[in-house]
Amino acid sequence: METINEGSTVLFITEKKKKYMVRISRGRRYHTSEGYVDLSELIGKRYGCRIKSNTGSTWTVLKPTILDYVLHYPRLTQIVYPKDLGYIILISGVRSGSRVVEAGTGSGVLTTILASYVAPTGKVYSYDVQEEYLENAKRNLEKLGLLDYVELKHGSVEESVEERDVDAFILDVPEPWKAVKPAYNALKDSGIFISISPTIEQVVETVETLRIEGFDDISTVEILLREMRVKKGMTRPVHLMHAHTCYITSARKTLKEE
Repeated sequence: METINEGSTVLFITEKKKKYMVRISRGRRYHTSEGYVDLSELIGKRYGCRIKSNTGSTWTVLKPTILDYVLHYPRLTQIVYPKDLGYIILISGVRSGSRVVEAGTGSGVLTTILASYVAPTGKVYSYDVQEEYLENAKRNLEKLGLLDYVELKHGSVEESVEERDVDAFILDVPEPWKAVKPAYNALKDSGIFISISPTIEQVVETVETLRIEGFDDISTVEILLREMRVKKGMTRPVHLMHAHTCYITSARKTLKEE
């Protein structure tokens, strides 16, 4: 049985279904539009308990998952959304011990998820041209104890990629087609290439380059997610849905003909 301690991080879900990530500190109150709670009252309690705010609003107290953490990262750039993250991990084949090159660290959401999968014996080599993004990612990875499984690298994969025989090469950059050849050189035989792009023009250019450079099993998908409002006798799709976020292009390295 795991209990909440001072210094623990909890996820509050309020009566109005708002979510807040909070670090427990004795003597501190946490204020929201639904009132405040005294964080000291949670010390020693079990995750999954409920607590009432001073206004009578009932909040559920949960242990955050890694997805909860990354969705609360400061958004310095657009993030990769959960509906796309799961597909990317699955088609990449990334698992414990994998070596992965990632380009476009950005807010570090994908970096964190990749690190959690390659641990404890693998490595993520994450490149970005903005040092600010790398520093932000470093802080977030340190908080989650995942920094040992990531090497943050300042630079452009279009110009130079030091790694060789990597299992997967994942791009989230404005001109991914310019990194296709470096990706080919970095990947092991039959290694997986993945590119995340918001526009179809980027996809077309990337796919044409993949064909030229010796990749096969090329595929591009768009994932749409529609939530359901479930209530007896009134179940239906919600009015708003998570539609277009990106196109995901994948391919496999094949041997070039002599």
